Amino acid sequence: MVFVVLGTNDKDFSRLLKAIDSEIEKGMIQEDVVVQSGKTKYKSNHMKLIDFLSIDEFNQYIEQADYIITHGGVGTILDSLKKNKKIIAVPRLKKYKEHVNDHQIQIITEFEKDGYLLGVDDLNELGTVIQKIKKFKPKKFHSNQKKFIQLIDNYIKKDNHTSWYNQYREMINYLVFGGLTTVVNIVSFFLMDLMGINTYVNNTIAWILSVVFAYVTNKVFVFESKTTNRKELTKEISSFFAARLFSYVVDMVGMYLFVSVMMANKMIAKVIMNVVVIVINYIFSKLFIFNQDKNAKKG
Repeated sequence: MVFVVLGTNDKDFSRLLKAIDSEIEKGMIQEDVVVQSGKTKYKSNHMKLIDFLSIDEFNQYIEQADYIITHGGVGTILDSLKKNKKIIAVPRLKKYKEHVNDHQIQIITEFEKDGYLLGVDDLNELGTVIQKIKKFKPKKFHSNQKKFIQLIDNYIKKDNHTSWYNQYREMINYLVFGGLTTVVNIVSFFLMDLMGINTYVNNTIAWILSVVFAYVTNKVFVFESKTTNRKELTKEISSFFAARLFSYVVDMVGMYLFVSVMMANKMIAKVIMNVVVIVINYIFSKLFIFNQDKNAKKG
C-alpha cells in the first residue's frame, strides 16, 4: 500500500494527486493508494481519499505503507522516518499557490542530502523516482541529531520561516475587506439618507448590501474557502448570514441607543457600530464559519 499525505494546509495540492493518478494509469504504481487529502478536493477512481485522520489512524497507515509520498511537511517526514519508512517528498510551490512560500524545497533538500528520502522537483520525474524508491534504503534517522533539531526549530517554531505578512495575512486581508465592507455599508446608508428614507429601513438595506459583499470577499480573499459541495456550501452561506444577522441586531440596537436614546449624530453612531460589528464578524468567521479543520491531524 502507498500512503499519500497532503497535511492540513489550506492550499490545494491536486497537482500531486493528478501526477499520482497518471502513474497508476501507466502501471508504475500497482499497490493500493490511500490519500490523506486535507483541504484538497480531488476525485479519483484509483485512490481512496480521506480528508482527515485521527492520530491513531494516521500512524496505522504509515505502519502499513510500503512507502510514503508526502508534501514537504516536517511532521509527516519525521513520523515516517521514525518508523524507518521509505519516503518520496514533493514540495508545495508558491507559483502554483500551494503555499505562501517555497520553504518546503529547503526542508526536502536537507533531508534528501543526508540520505533520508527521495525528493521530486519536477512531477514529470515522479515515475522515475517511484522506480528508485523500491531499491532505496533510507539512512536510519536519529532524532537527537543537532542539524535536524535546528531545522525543526527554524521551520516549525518560527512559523515555517514565513514573513511577518504571511503570518498575519488573514487578519490583514480581513481588515482591508472589512474596511471595504464598512464603506459599502456607510456609503449606502448615506446615499439613502439623502433620499429621505427612514433611518431603520435605510440601515437594513445597507446591511443586506454589505453582507453580500462581505460573504464573497471573505470566502475568496480572506479565508480562501474551497467549499464547493452543495450541502457544505449551503451550510457555509446560512452560517455566514446567521452570524451577520446577529451582528445586524447588535448594529440596530446600537443605532437605536445612540440615535434615539442619546441623540447622537447618525453618521458618528454608524461608524462606531461598524467597528463593533467588524470585530464580532471576524470572531464568528474565524472560529465557526470558515474553520473546517478544528480536529484535523497536522501533517
